[in-house]
Amino acid sequence: MRISTNTIYQSGTNQLNTLQSDLNKLSIQTATGKRVNSPADDPVAAARILELNTAKDQNANYTNTRKTAETLLQTYEANLSSVTDTIQSIQSTLIAAGNGAYTDAERAKLANELQGSLDTLKGLANTKDSQGNYMYSGYASTTVPFDANYDFVASTNRTKLQIDVQSQLPVTYTGDQVFGANGDNVFTNLQDIISLLKTPITDSTTQATFNSGLATSIDKMKGSLNSVLDARSEIGSNLNLLDTLNSTGDSLDLQYDASISTLQDLDYAQALSDISKKTTILQAAQKAFVATSNISLFSLI
Repeated sequence: MRISTNTIYQSGTNQLNTLQSDLNKLSIQTATGKRVNSPADDPVAAARILELNTAKDQNANYTNTRKTAETLLQTYEANLSSVTDTIQSIQSTLIAAGNGAYTDAERAKLANELQGSLDTLKGLANTKDSQGNYMYSGYASTTVPFDANYDFVASTNRTKLQIDVQSQLPVTYTGDQVFGANGDNVFTNLQDIISLLKTPITDSTTQATFNSGLATSIDKMKGSLNSVLDARSEIGSNLNLLDTLNSTGDSLDLQYDASISTLQDLDYAQALSDISKKTTILQAAQKAFVATSNISLFSLI
């Protein structure tokens, strides 16, 4: 079989190009610290790295969403703590109002105290969060939840956030949920008892009306407090859930990093050894190529 000079030359050129390409690849790897810098380096590993990075990014998104959820729930907890204190203060006033020795003037004074508590409670119900949204308006976050007549006029739908692949968590509370108990509006209840306290007791009939109204008001206020405490209990449970999911998310992130590192990180010792070896081979191949290229029939005459 005859081998032409052109074939020998082309074969030598291809070998040199391959060796140079290998050295260039090793140079990039040592510069980046990555074994896989493009799909061509290792198609299977590159596909798996892309998959892991996508999962890692999704995990990071859920982590950020959970931080948002935590902030919202903590804001509600702070607000509802103040609501709880206000309602408990109202309960103490209502119990004091049952003192049979109180005069009409003393009951009227208690009514004024309750009016202040009513205003405080409405202020807490109509408060805004750090983003300027009304906290208890549901989807209608730009609508004042309770109007001048203390009627709830916003949305009853709660906002939910996707906190992991499988779970959505309610992160807002609505005015009808927190400030209404069994259909009883806490503000209406307070208005009724304030009016009752301002009504003079002149005989047994007005005394009986007062006693009955006070007992009803105390009972309704217990229901209102229970609604608030139920919301706070839910907040506590949800914050615990978020803590658990955050721990799981942190563990997943470490696992993703470890898997990506195994697939992508460069073995520097091996890479430097390969560079040294291929450099030696390249130099030898270059010398051989030059020597072969200079051979001709004339040199043999």
